[in-house]
Amino acid sequence: MTSPDTIQSNTHHGHCLCKAVTFSARNPSEHIGACHCTTCRRWGGGPFMSVDCGQDIEFQGQEHIGVYQSSDWAERGFCKECGSHLFYRLKHNQQYIVPAGLFDSGPEATFDHQVFIDEKPHYYSFANDTKNMTAAEMYALFNSSSDR
Repeated sequence: MTSPDTIQSNTHHGHCLCKAVTFSARNPSEHIGACHCTTCRRWGGGPFMSVDCGQDIEFQGQEHIGVYQSSDWAERGFCKECGSHLFYRLKHNQQYIVPAGLFDSGPEATFDHQVFIDEKPHYYSFANDTKNMTAAEMYALFNSSSDR
């Protein structure tokens, strides 16, 4: 049986720069990934370092959240006050991918994968040994998961 303390310990909190938007994510992934796609790099000025929070995330300060439809399959949320990036959300299953830097203290996660690696510019590289996926591999994954 799971105690309330155990449930609480798997909940991680975070907020935007101005704290107008806060969130609580239960059982976020223990893996951090980097997306090098052109859209993510334009969105944040560099790779999107993120944690998959699934669907079990709650945002407070909804009135401060703006949403941009960035593709046919996903949308991006941001704070209307400070401009912080809040999430990348897949439309078909409401899966939230959250910038790793928004979390207050965790989760204890490991940077272990990079996507759209073939779109990564030459002027930076990460030292970590990671699993890498190309744009073609990611689109194949998107197509197979949206068929479910």
